[in-house]
Amino acid sequence: MYDITIIGSGVSSIFLAYTLLQSDQKVLILEKGKSLEERACAIDNGGICKCDVCGKYYGFAGLGKSEGKFNYSCDFGGELAQKVGRENLEQLMKEVDDLLCLFGGGSVQKYSTVNANLAIKAEDCNLHMLTTEVRHLGTRLSTEIFKRLYHELSSRIDIRFEVDVLDIKKENNQFYLDTNLEKFESKNVVFATGRSGTEWVNDQCASLGVKQGRTRLDLGIRVEMKEQQLRSILQDTFETKLAFEYDELISTTYCMNPKGRIVRKFQEGLVMPDGQNFKEKESGTTNLNFTLFTPKYFPSLKEANLYANQIIGKINNGLDRIVVQRFGDLLNGEPTTNVKMEKNSIKPTLDADCGDLKNEVPHLYLNILQGFLNQLEEFIGETIDEDTLLYGMDGKFYSPIIETNSNFQTSIEGLFVIGDCSGVTHSLSQAAASGIYLGKILANKDQYLTCFN
Repeated sequence: MYDITIIGSGVSSIFLAYTLLQSDQKVLILEKGKSLEERACAIDNGGICKCDVCGKYYGFAGLGKSEGKFNYSCDFGGELAQKVGRENLEQLMKEVDDLLCLFGGGSVQKYSTVNANLAIKAEDCNLHMLTTEVRHLGTRLSTEIFKRLYHELSSRIDIRFEVDVLDIKKENNQFYLDTNLEKFESKNVVFATGRSGTEWVNDQCASLGVKQGRTRLDLGIRVEMKEQQLRSILQDTFETKLAFEYDELISTTYCMNPKGRIVRKFQEGLVMPDGQNFKEKESGTTNLNFTLFTPKYFPSLKEANLYANQIIGKINNGLDRIVVQRFGDLLNGEPTTNVKMEKNSIKPTLDADCGDLKNEVPHLYLNILQGFLNQLEEFIGETIDEDTLLYGMDGKFYSPIIETNSNFQTSIEGLFVIGDCSGVTHSLSQAAASGIYLGKILANKDQYLTCFN
């Protein structure tokens, strides 16, 4: 019998488990994927994923082993501040960073995107600058940190890999977990599967009678432009995040990569253009890329996924097809051809099909992008190069918001949901913070409220 069983071993799970080390409770982590050393996927080497359980998304550390980018902000990356309070979240994120530094993260300097003068100028151009402090670990350092954390955790709690949790029941004030390996019993259960475990969490919540709310989906065009065009607003920081309002919709730039590349992202059965930081390669490029995401909300996960498939799936056409168009051709209402691309001054870093985005993407997203680029021109004081490349279409997927109280407890006493699978957090930093927050509550279990409110 375990006191606490955590399902999933991503960032929220790891920070929860580490916080629980201060208590004398018996803790178990069940992970569908593999250990950190065994995680591998052909996608990382430019191949095609043939994993039964994808090593890129599943396994110890989850997406924490990717670029390891921790944005310490209450203004984006989730709604955790609404759950625990802004001041409390700021303190929790400080504790996240302290823990990362304890295990080696301090070898990379934290940087800030705060620039008061630029923020004022952005507002004058109908743009809003979102600021944050960032600890960008990079894949290599992030992997090393989570290896050290695994060594610390595995010496004091039980961690089992390649476990598929088939069924969960609660009887006589305890949970019974049926898995592909064996049966487990636990007083408390925490779902911490990350976004990759959304379908599983969705099924378990339906089976257990836990209510789920609306689901968010972000879609947008990934832009690849000359890196030098944004130097005027990136002089004192590595990146910036800008928000733009169009027709009462707030769109935001995401994953800005100066000197970076565009790579294929395989997620939810779809293929999308994604940004790769130049730090992940030995050399940079002369380009900069980012996606301008616009959020849309759906009553259910199924409806959100269906909408994404109708747009991105149609572009993919059953393959890994992504469409690219010159900005100048979009403005002129002309398709981009291979001949035009050969002469383009901005060389694409992703092999994509030349075409016409107006035939591939809902016009709303193109209208938003053109409006944003118009304001960006005013902000940087120069015209956006017509050779700028536009890739369709990127997507960012979220879990449905699971109904929980202020302690992340569902309507079933002893069942908690944290991290990105809760629908409350959307980033490494906030997912980790939710783990620390719940860890403190469960470490002092006699003090937390069991009533659902």
